[in-house]
Amino acid sequence: MSNSKDSINRVGIIFSGGPAPAANAVIAAAATSYLEDGREVVGFFHGYSSLQHYDAQSAPLVEGEHYRVFHEKDLRGLRNQRGIIIGTARANPGKGIHCREELADERKTERLHRVYNALHDLKIDALISIGGDDTLKTANFFYEFQKHLPEGMPRIRVTHVPKTIDNDYHGIDFTFGFFTAVDFMAKELMNLRADALATSGYYIVEAMGRKAGWLSYGIAIAGEASLVIGVEDLVDSLCIKEEVQDSESGESRTVKKLSLDAVAERIVDLILTRETRKKHYGTVVLAEGLAEALSERYLGHIARDEHGHISLGQINLGKLVADAVAKRFENRTGRAKKVTGIQVGYEARCSPPHAFDVMLGSQLGIGAYRGIVEKGLDGHMVSVTGQLDLCYVPFSKLINQDTMLTEVSFVEPGSDFHRLARFLETRTDHSYDWLPSPRTES
Repeated sequence: MSNSKDSINRVGIIFSGGPAPAANAVIAAAATSYLEDGREVVGFFHGYSSLQHYDAQSAPLVEGEHYRVFHEKDLRGLRNQRGIIIGTARANPGKGIHCREELADERKTERLHRVYNALHDLKIDALISIGGDDTLKTANFFYEFQKHLPEGMPRIRVTHVPKTIDNDYHGIDFTFGFFTAVDFMAKELMNLRADALATSGYYIVEAMGRKAGWLSYGIAIAGEASLVIGVEDLVDSLCIKEEVQDSESGESRTVKKLSLDAVAERIVDLILTRETRKKHYGTVVLAEGLAEALSERYLGHIARDEHGHISLGQINLGKLVADAVAKRFENRTGRAKKVTGIQVGYEARCSPPHAFDVMLGSQLGIGAYRGIVEKGLDGHMVSVTGQLDLCYVPFSKLINQDTMLTEVSFVEPGSDFHRLARFLETRTDHSYDWLPSPRTES
């Protein structure tokens, strides 16, 4: 396929994974960019759900049922609307592929081939993928899979827009929807803080953020939490060692697991420290991803999604920790304490987007046009630097070339952002146990 701008006549848009505020801003800006340049835009409903099962004879794609063709009137006022105009899903056409060599395996790439056939038959010249790290992985699979197509078969160009309220992405500083989600949940945390003050109790708030602690730290800082523990804080003092058996090899190995007892002890220390300061209330924020480090007895019965992720909402880490804290506090003091566990996050994913996220999402959407049409790029992620200046990152810099997996961006322990949260929380004798070096600044 030619790299000239005139080779792109029809572009497809897919949104996959969890919702995020400003999703429609991305879609609206991308679609508008192509439409105003005289090109057609097709939005596929619910991610790859229909595409991965496509068959021209037995499972054709039907306009209005499986996709929609966008027109200018469809995009009016869309930028600030909640939800996702084309829906979303977690369908994974790259499931079962674990290395580059398997992209040449016709059986393992069957669903990717169905996606290609569907897009090719609908005359799609380029695909805009919007989603999280798993969706980026799928976009890269599709990009790499096409390298194995027979000579002469047209290539469908691929660009990816990073989306996650978790903000755990390499290649971009902040993802659209992150600040909206932080603000929404921080306000919830402030309400719980007022409730705790009124009732002399504590709330253990489990916040979304599977792999990294960006959300939990942001919520804790903005919502004035008494303590925050993120995935990055899994230090030895909060862990136990446990023998686990590898499901494939059957061999046993020793791994580090989260100790509920140690977490409860740390929080009771916090409660007692605050009592010496005449503060009999507080809130503690936990990153939900800590649940993945629990002992297997808590995880063995939990179902997994198309990408192999545990449904963390079913574990209810907040309640587990709250119950452990209440028992340990009574054992240590002989007094009862009201400690309530609560989960927050899902209610923020479709909340009204803030102006910054609308601006960021819109710029990323426009970048999905400029990268493909103006720069002729393929296999790149749209990003921004500085004051929303567009830039583009090759998939090869975002994907581990050996495992074909994405790299997670963590909150770096000891970084200024991490230290900000540590400084603003209630400090106890253990407040800086998890910093790489002693706190030396005043």
